[in-house]
Amino acid sequence: MPPADDWSFDAATFAGKARLFPLPDLVMFPHVLQPLHIFEPRYRAMFEAAMADDQLIAMAVLAPGWEQNYEGRPALESYACLGRVATHQRLPDGRYNLLLQGVRRVKLLRELPPSHAFREAHVAVCDDVYPPDLTPARPQLRRRLVDCFKQLLPKLPAAHEQLDQLLGSEIPLGMLTDLVAYSLDLGHELKVRLLGEVHVDRRAQLLLERLDRMASEPFGKPAQANEFPPRFSQN
Repeated sequence: MPPADDWSFDAATFAGKARLFPLPDLVMFPHVLQPLHIFEPRYRAMFEAAMADDQLIAMAVLAPGWEQNYEGRPALESYACLGRVATHQRLPDGRYNLLLQGVRRVKLLRELPPSHAFREAHVAVCDDVYPPDLTPARPQLRRRLVDCFKQLLPKLPAAHEQLDQLLGSEIPLGMLTDLVAYSLDLGHELKVRLLGEVHVDRRAQLLLERLDRMASEPFGKPAQANEFPPRFSQN
């Protein structure tokens, strides 16, 4: 089952080489909009190269231990989120604010030798996998996920009506899992795992297991959600 909205991304024409924007504390998912603030010279160069070409940037995740070599080429997690620049603003001092639209999961296959200030890698686009034999159980899985999400999500007055409309529509389960994973504070490790899980039903089950535990925690705090609109992530 293809995604309902791929942000006009055509995998058939994608060259398979991605500019990498690695951050330690941001796990981005397809189908979301992420504000970014770019100020380091190497990432300004990355952004300018993207805008002169396909407008694509892969949001990679720094692997544990990155603190020892942040200015170099620390290890990365295996999966990233490929995004397209939706809009941007150049500030007077040369920094940039931009909105990045998540388009697809990608697996990092091989990092390229350094030829720019920023990092690049050959990547493989990862489609969501919907096993046919699980089709009959999928509507119930989707309903359970929506119910748990709405129960745990704090009230966001500026977006609550839009959220209800979105969750009430028949968006694909894969898109729903990505929106839930992005919106809630599930912990960095689980988010990395969810980004790397292409099997949609397994991704939904992983989410439900975590949401069920969150709902059953006595005297627990409400689930934390990204602010609306979310803040700019710093590089």
